[in-house]
Amino acid sequence: MLLNSAENSAARKPVRIAVLNSHPIQYFAPLYAYLNAVSDLDVTALYLSDISIRGGRDAEFGRDVKWDLDLLTGYRSVFLGKAARIREPRGFWSLIAPQVWNELHSGRYDVLWLHGHNYAANLIALMAAKTASMPIIMRGDTHLGLPRSAIKSALRRPMIGALYRLCDRLLAIGSANAAFYRAMGVPDRKIFLVPYSVDNDRFMQAANLTKDQRTAVRRRYNVPSDRPSVLYAAKFTRGKRPGDLLDAARRLKMKTDRPFTVVMAGSGELEEGLRGFCAKHLLDNVVFTGFINQLELPSLYAASDIFVLPSELDAWGLAVNEAMCAGLPVVVSREVGCVPDLVKAGINGYTPAAGDVDGLTRALLRLIEDEDLRRRQGKASLARIQQWGYRQCSEGVRSALAGLEFRPLDPNQRMDRVGAS
Repeated sequence: MLLNSAENSAARKPVRIAVLNSHPIQYFAPLYAYLNAVSDLDVTALYLSDISIRGGRDAEFGRDVKWDLDLLTGYRSVFLGKAARIREPRGFWSLIAPQVWNELHSGRYDVLWLHGHNYAANLIALMAAKTASMPIIMRGDTHLGLPRSAIKSALRRPMIGALYRLCDRLLAIGSANAAFYRAMGVPDRKIFLVPYSVDNDRFMQAANLTKDQRTAVRRRYNVPSDRPSVLYAAKFTRGKRPGDLLDAARRLKMKTDRPFTVVMAGSGELEEGLRGFCAKHLLDNVVFTGFINQLELPSLYAASDIFVLPSELDAWGLAVNEAMCAGLPVVVSREVGCVPDLVKAGINGYTPAAGDVDGLTRALLRLIEDEDLRRRQGKASLARIQQWGYRQCSEGVRSALAGLEFRPLDPNQRMDRVGAS
């Protein structure tokens, strides 16, 4: 079957996509349900582990994590082998799953969608798809700005370039990721934008709070309602540099008479040190909320006024998408992968360099002291994120599938469009 264009694909049999993931992921599962709801796509997620369903230790959060979202509704899912109940994503060899070979040779799928190459199972799947004459599309999240050693950088292009040549399409999560593909030798004709997105509708609807509801959310987390609230919502790890925000808060207390609160939502290895910093410098305007699960997050964004992500290692930074859905101005380190696509300095936020605490302080000072500026930039954030969601993902996937040649459909092999593992 030859798919000649995205427009005429709806008149054909749905394209049966097998997407391989380490485990059900809170950002990906709603996308699969969205794609599966259209008539020309049939998405099945092949999962190597069920850790996000059963719950397990998250080393970076420093605690057990079990997401409170339904991650399996709206699309078919297959957990690969009984070992999926005990496997945990760690290093490359932690997820092998030879069961993926037979699954991809079953005749139930037209195309394989891989997420990167971090696990051995991904390479097994790639070889299985090749031997089954199945087209391969890959979506990664890296970009050229992420720090790497000189040796690793020198080896990366030939190795990654060879891997990408085995793929029929590369799905770019944004412009920085597309630039990485090009640097690895991928021609433009093989690169298609499928933007890194969150469930915009869920976040926007949940962030639509009345004044009383907003006050109630603040009261729940002991955040004063009469002053601007600056939110950090991420893991407390070195790469995300949460200490830079607290250092900026210390400097701000000497630069402005305007009261403000910093809300630190999350947990991780640095928490004890961060709390110690606040105690040492008498930062009584900092609130630590602890870990916040997915269903609570939108209201916390909606009850805040400014969002900050001072990270130096984020390949994208999906928390920025979430904050923009709540109509917040965003202060994000320029090294974060989403910045070229989502953050325009002076329009919907600011982009100081990672580690530039002076620049971070200046940006926050402007926003804390100017309510009208916060309002204008927040509206700009919302307008931008409305153009960066699942609809654009669907368009990108369809464009990527156009022109791919699939094996003829076996009429004796059928599968439900929606189901569970």
